[in-house]
Amino acid sequence: MRFSTCYIPTLRESPSDAEVVSHKLLLRAGMVRRLTSGLYTYLPLGLKVLEKISAIIRREMAHVGYQELLMPMVQPADLWKESGRWEHYGKELLRFKDRNERDYCLGPTHEEVITDLVRGEVRSYRQLPVRLYQIQTKFRDEIRPRFGLMRGREFLMKDGYSFDASVECAEESYRAVHSAYTRIFGQLGLKFRAVEADAGSIGGSFSHEFMVLADTGEDTLAFCRQCEYAANVERAEVACPSSPAPAPGPVVEKVSTPGIHSVEELTAFLGVPATGIVKTMLFSVDRSFVAVLVRGDREVNDIKLKNLLNAQEVSLADAAAVQRLTGAPVGFAGPVGLDIPVYADNELEGGTDYVAGANEGDAHLLHVDLARDVRIAGWADLRFIAPDDRCPRCGGSISLTRGIEVGHVFMLGRKYSDALHAVFLDEKGKEQTMIMGCYGIGVSRVAAAAIEQNHDERGIVFPPPLAPFDCILLNLDPRNREVADAAEDLYARLRAQGVDVLLDDRDERPGIKFNDADLLGIPMQLVLGARGFARRIVECKDRRSGVKGELPLDGMDDAFAAWAQTVRAGWEEQQGQS
Repeated sequence: MRFSTCYIPTLRESPSDAEVVSHKLLLRAGMVRRLTSGLYTYLPLGLKVLEKISAIIRREMAHVGYQELLMPMVQPADLWKESGRWEHYGKELLRFKDRNERDYCLGPTHEEVITDLVRGEVRSYRQLPVRLYQIQTKFRDEIRPRFGLMRGREFLMKDGYSFDASVECAEESYRAVHSAYTRIFGQLGLKFRAVEADAGSIGGSFSHEFMVLADTGEDTLAFCRQCEYAANVERAEVACPSSPAPAPGPVVEKVSTPGIHSVEELTAFLGVPATGIVKTMLFSVDRSFVAVLVRGDREVNDIKLKNLLNAQEVSLADAAAVQRLTGAPVGFAGPVGLDIPVYADNELEGGTDYVAGANEGDAHLLHVDLARDVRIAGWADLRFIAPDDRCPRCGGSISLTRGIEVGHVFMLGRKYSDALHAVFLDEKGKEQTMIMGCYGIGVSRVAAAAIEQNHDERGIVFPPPLAPFDCILLNLDPRNREVADAAEDLYARLRAQGVDVLLDDRDERPGIKFNDADLLGIPMQLVLGARGFARRIVECKDRRSGVKGELPLDGMDDAFAAWAQTVRAGWEEQQGQS
């Protein structure tokens, strides 16, 4: 393709509303344009990147026996009501009515639709397994769309589904996709990690997220430095060493703490460490209330609480509810004498001398013994993992890092097949429920995540498999007929070799062409100008390393092929080191 006839509206400066690097560079490189909050138009080069990602996904999904189909984006409410998610999915589900006053939604995912399809077609165990996927637009009405393609309302997603006759076969399907995803993200040239994750609103018995490692990621993941354990912090298990229960401590004593609301203020006022304080947090859980106790230097993990109580909705109680339930303002709640269920983090078990709120304004209690003084409804792992914790698998050191979720695999089990009655007849003619798996990749988010991981001060540095073009050829003297003819000849020869090349034939200053070439992030740059033509050489530059060289114009076919192999080997070496 020729730059002069392509629609590539590059920008010199980043728009003021662009927040993260990928958002800024996608806009500057003319790959996307914002229509309204969370909605983007993919321009030609941006679409080429999505197509490159999709091609790799299609190849690997076919390798593990999945067939592609395409389902409607608009879905009837009846299916969602049948599964029970119409009421529980939340405001991210965009609901609307048609002209006949029938309820519909824009699909944020397609579990209901695919299950309805398969239950209407599959009757016998002989027809299983069924393995299907699609690459299609999704819509989730995010409360605060941000970060460009990282958290938009409309996005491109690959979602796949497996239907099996047994748990063992379903787990085999799960492992096959897990392996395919590992190959997909490896081929895309991304530094990533597969981590244990919470199933969220999709549901299911277990799941893994595929996280691209990037400082701008919205998610935090914990991983062991000694073994392969890795998990999203929402899911990461906390291993608490058991210790013998100490003897009971002194009796509870109330002390005045005027205006002391936070743990930091309390430690300074009483001269006690945060490890000696019990923090009492009140939560609204499916329209009732519970209290959760954690150590003063820890944070409650509301996802773990939600899973413990098998709840649909969990949120922090507001100030009015705290006042009503404890008789005290926020900052003075405590577990002693509470009339609501109290759940305590495992780390607190056996403690006998804690400081806690007194359920009275400007007062705290000393010498609280949880076993003696508090009615504990249950002990559980209820907090976020911290760097000072040990690995729950091997006891090794834990590290925390940021990541961007780009893929998620779920073992759904019978959640949807039970609700929608997706059944088959087994070998004995007995009706059985299908076992399901669900597998997603955020295609548009992968593009953004790749840029978050691969950029420099000049622009994007695309991994070769994602780049919109393999090579950009800059003609620095388009008005010089000899140079122009040589550039056209070189352009044709590269294309004949199967190289996807962009010829910058614009009548622009060299500086503009160099800046745009770097901004677009195309892995290989070739430069031909009057001086180089006179010497019968073409300048070359590896966008990743910045290393420049010269290739002979007259022996270009073989020279370019060897250089291109060197560029790719450099990327592969970098991936291996990461």
